[in-house]
Amino acid sequence: IPGWQKTGERQVENRISKIALGTVQFGIPYGISNSEGKTSADEVCRILGYARQKGIALLDTASVYGESEAVLGGNDLAGFNIVSKFMPPEEGADIYAQLSKSLERLRVPSLYGYLAHRPDSVISDTRHWQELMGLKRRGLVKKIGLSFNETHEIEEVLAKGMIPDIIQVPFNYLDKRFVKYFKAFKDSGCEIHTRSAFLQGLFFVAPEKLPEYFNIVKPIIGELQKNGERLPAALLSHCLGQEKVDKVIIGVNNLRQLKNIVENLSVDYHLGEYADTVPDIILMPSRWGKKQ
Repeated sequence: IPGWQKTGERQVENRISKIALGTVQFGIPYGISNSEGKTSADEVCRILGYARQKGIALLDTASVYGESEAVLGGNDLAGFNIVSKFMPPEEGADIYAQLSKSLERLRVPSLYGYLAHRPDSVISDTRHWQELMGLKRRGLVKKIGLSFNETHEIEEVLAKGMIPDIIQVPFNYLDKRFVKYFKAFKDSGCEIHTRSAFLQGLFFVAPEKLPEYFNIVKPIIGELQKNGERLPAALLSHCLGQEKVDKVIIGVNNLRQLKNIVENLSVDYHLGEYADTVPDIILMPSRWGKKQ
């Protein structure tokens, strides 16, 4: 098939090892294309079993993902690295108290990574960063970091000389806002995790069913959808091909979706590059439908 090419088994294994499983769907109904609601506990168990079998070793969750942490904690998590996130301390409990609750819900003694879900509070008050480093020294978390939404946040972190162990940023076929920062963080020994490979499912919605708000990207979404059921794997491969990215976080609603993605990774896809600039109001789901 033009544009598609079979790849080797070792390369497929390398691609799968870069995948991280996002778990927001396990705790709340999530995603613009999600018609199934929250994933059932039984389906979560099946998804985790398949992920472990295929070599997907990192789970990404957060305290604000509804019941996600508790649902995960109802499963055998041996062999998985778990990353969770905390909210600004001024909005609730301090960081240690939030971590304690996350560990309790997950039923694990420590986390692989613990990230600021809203980095502004850590950027503006370095005591929060000091507290995170203290949790790391105590062995409660292996790596600390921040989850970014906007580029100005990353600029402020770099200006302050903060060196996180992990950063998480949005990155997908349309969203290249953070790529220019990858080298600086990799040079400092930082892991780069990306999310939003499917732009919260926007790539899978038929263009004619999208509101006028999305008119600017409807043509490219229509073109992408000509890849049919291979589209999720093609979009994921685009992200996995970014050599400076360590983990690409994807969310699925059911085991069938995960199997479809993994099984189609044996094919190389050439989507090409999308050169035009897409406005932030499209790239950031939190801004969808809001007046600017």
